[in-house]
Amino acid sequence: MANLSFKVAVVGCGKVGMTAAYAMMLSGTPTEIVLFDRNKDKAMGEKLDLEHALSLLSGYVNITATDNYADLSESRLIVYSAGAAQQPGQTRLDLVNTNKKILEEVLPKINQAAPKSVILIVANPVDVLTYFAHKLIPDAGGKIFGSGTMLDTARLRFHLSEALKINPHSIHAYVLGEHGDSSFPVFANTTVGGQKLLEVPGMSETVVAEAYQKTKEAANKIIEAKGATYYAIGVVVMKIMQAVFSDSKTVYPLSVPLDNYLGFSGVALSVPCILGVNGVEKILAVDLSPAEKAALEKSVVALKPYCE
Repeated sequence: MANLSFKVAVVGCGKVGMTAAYAMMLSGTPTEIVLFDRNKDKAMGEKLDLEHALSLLSGYVNITATDNYADLSESRLIVYSAGAAQQPGQTRLDLVNTNKKILEEVLPKINQAAPKSVILIVANPVDVLTYFAHKLIPDAGGKIFGSGTMLDTARLRFHLSEALKINPHSIHAYVLGEHGDSSFPVFANTTVGGQKLLEVPGMSETVVAEAYQKTKEAANKIIEAKGATYYAIGVVVMKIMQAVFSDSKTVYPLSVPLDNYLGFSGVALSVPCILGVNGVEKILAVDLSPAEKAALEKSVVALKPYCE
């Protein structure tokens, strides 16, 4: 059974971190939200803005603003969103050097303050940071993982739902691999109401390819138009938080270090994972087609140089 008390913390109060905090607050699940930022004044302003909504919500959340790592203690989930954001024209991998240095400084302090916490890496490049997080805390196991391609998967299901005119909840498609340019869709086993995707009336490889192309282009289009993406990833964080809270054993595509996964090791990539109260509890092997396995290898090759 889940505990009635559920403390979560957000490290890095930028647009992604605060949208995640907002989504978690609206969900009514956390009993306490800690906003941690090196700029404490900003965190205080964010705290006050959130608190003004509390009288309109059914549940009450205690909100703390801090720059003190000790305030992270006893957090059940810590959302790591600290670091530089992707700018127009940049790839996520362009952020490696800056955000790796921040991770190396901050993560050991987080772990010292809250050694039992589940830590969700959201900052980009999420796969590389997840890999190095495990280097910094080698005994973390499934307690540290990245949001990975869960957002890409949500985008793909949405664009397929537009073409099919079917609720995206009924489309069981995944994007795996890198949360970036070498991600790939898994269509060999994709089903819609128990029917194989390509056997659904009106569906074709062309329609599928168009939906995936929209998925790949989504982040850059949003960043060019408004500077950053944060609403959808905020909801992703909220769904992950609920899975940890309820110990739901839900399968999500999350970024984890590969250890001889279909023969691949030495990087962190997104594969289907069972998520529960202790984080990633099991990694599921997928029956990939030869083309999909080649795409997974492409993701491995793309990230390997950044994980050495």
